[in-house]
Amino acid sequence: MTSTPLRWAAFFFALFHIYCNVFASISELWLSAIHFGGFVAICALMANEAPNLTRKSPYYWVNIGLALLAVATSSYLILFENALYARETEYILSDYVFSIFAIGLAIEFTRRTTGWFMPVLIAISLSYILFLGRYISGVFAFPGLNLETVLYRSFFTSEGMFGLTAQISSTFVFMFIIFGAFLLKSGAGDFIVRLAQCLAGRFTGGAGLVAVIGSGLMGSVSGSAVANTVSTGVITIPMMRKSGFQPRFAAGVEAASSTGGALMPPVMGAGAFVLASYTQIPYLTVIGASILPALLYFLTVSFFVRIEAKRMGLAPVLARDAEKVSTVLREGWHFIIPIATLVGFLVSGRTPTTSAAFATISVILASWISPRPMRLTDIFEAVVNGVKTMVSTALLLVAVGIIINVVTTTGVGNAFSLMIADWAGGSLLITLVLVALASLVLGMGLPVTASYIVLATLSAPLIFDLISQSQLLEALQAPDIPSNVAATIGLFGGDAAVALQEMPLQMKQLIRAEMLPADLLMGMLLSAHLIIFWLSQDSNVTPPVCLVSFAAAGIAGTRPIATGFTSWKIAKGLYLIPVLFAFSPLISGTLAERLEVFAWAVPGLYCLAGLLQWHLEKPINAVLAVLLAVSAALLLWTPFPIYFHAAGAALLVGIVVWQRSFVAAPAPLAKVEVEEVS
Repeated sequence: MTSTPLRWAAFFFALFHIYCNVFASISELWLSAIHFGGFVAICALMANEAPNLTRKSPYYWVNIGLALLAVATSSYLILFENALYARETEYILSDYVFSIFAIGLAIEFTRRTTGWFMPVLIAISLSYILFLGRYISGVFAFPGLNLETVLYRSFFTSEGMFGLTAQISSTFVFMFIIFGAFLLKSGAGDFIVRLAQCLAGRFTGGAGLVAVIGSGLMGSVSGSAVANTVSTGVITIPMMRKSGFQPRFAAGVEAASSTGGALMPPVMGAGAFVLASYTQIPYLTVIGASILPALLYFLTVSFFVRIEAKRMGLAPVLARDAEKVSTVLREGWHFIIPIATLVGFLVSGRTPTTSAAFATISVILASWISPRPMRLTDIFEAVVNGVKTMVSTALLLVAVGIIINVVTTTGVGNAFSLMIADWAGGSLLITLVLVALASLVLGMGLPVTASYIVLATLSAPLIFDLISQSQLLEALQAPDIPSNVAATIGLFGGDAAVALQEMPLQMKQLIRAEMLPADLLMGMLLSAHLIIFWLSQDSNVTPPVCLVSFAAAGIAGTRPIATGFTSWKIAKGLYLIPVLFAFSPLISGTLAERLEVFAWAVPGLYCLAGLLQWHLEKPINAVLAVLLAVSAALLLWTPFPIYFHAAGAALLVGIVVWQRSFVAAPAPLAKVEVEEVS
């Protein structure tokens, strides 16, 4: 975004969002429509800044025409909404024209920003609800709706493209993107990398650990895996290569670490806001429950780094001019103020949008007690950078509303759940495998947030139902269940297990709400959605389409697909840790239960990392691999009593001690001059 008029337009567009989110009260439908029209116009005009596009090119004027059409489409909804309802929602020609234009713009500009997969998916969805469903037999059969109804639900209501996801985009996501842009502009990125170097640079595989810690801290405020990679990767990938790591492994570590940034509170990317709004679970509860799992993920990546460093014989290197933690903190402690402000406002009960607004103001104020105070030009640049970062996310979240409307209207979500349940035969583990495969396929064409939204709409109710099954069955087998529940069970022969298998899902939901505590149900619902949220992240690192891995490969100069497979292996926590969500109280339990699961999971995940790398202190053989697998099972399987977990930990310690007894003592740590990597 280089054009001065466009930059000023983006600046005032951001101010409008901030005003509406903090001070004004405006119709959610109107705000979403303005949000969409403005970002389509900005995206179209940004395309005119391409160096090979001049005023003589017809595409230049096409882009201007599309920008004006986007503004006209949003204006039409605002100006003529009341007239439509005065006609009792009977469409006239202009309603058809502008509704079709709006959907067409959503398809075209999603294609420009995210590729062809989403537009094709939208086209299939609209074809299905209009006419295609009547040619399909079985659970996915649908008689079809007329064009007027589909256009009305897609454009004029809060069930379509200006529905929940667009509202989340124009409020929570936008405000936190601006907050992240201000943090980065104020110099927080440099502070995070310096702090990570001080904390981890002296350990085995220290350069890799710097990437893990730096990307985790950066991702916690930026929420974007690709932005995380290109901002920290230009420093950490060359640093890892200089310390002895292979370029492909270095790129894989950066990609896996940056992917984890979207799992690390307090921001967690756009998906966390969608999750909180979908489930009606407070955002503070979501980020509170995500802290321990996020730490487990980054520990898993750190285990791969340490094991690889051991495999390659890389010793810690101490730089003669290495900075001290106290020095870095003294110069950058003020960056803690915005994060503390954000968390403080959330804890006090303020809305996420208000919290993000005050946290953004605190970034500016905190910068004035640093050597680099933010001037008016810096504030302007931060706002413009935030808007630029937001373009693809905004267009995606609006467009995906069309698909959600089709899924909810046609009942495809229930049909998909029935199909998965039939294939899995009631097994939660098989269900997770099938959902993971579906996430893998969706991730080849959809960005992370869209993948989560589609999967959550389709499969979250089923996963929630299976997670709560055992607890509900135990409650129904108690002798003193309510008479109305007992009568319902009696309709199915009096056997609770049989009743739960045969009764409709809606009936089961009513019984579950009556028989189980509200806090437990909320924890189980959060577990189900976090499983999908984590699995959806695999699109960042899973070949053949893995944008984060490709970005890291470009910095490292390695082959993209090979780098993708390496990052996919290092990011295995994306698949392993969600299993703990399903089969342990890591999310739904008390604090003591969650800490206990965390404590045993850490060595268990180290065992699995050793298996995948085929190395611990030394290379492992088949016998040690079996022992490591046994140790991991004893540590990670929650139903085992504590002495089983202790036995698994003792077995791991025994393997490490036995291997170390055959490893020569390392040479004394040498103080060498390390060339600074910038």
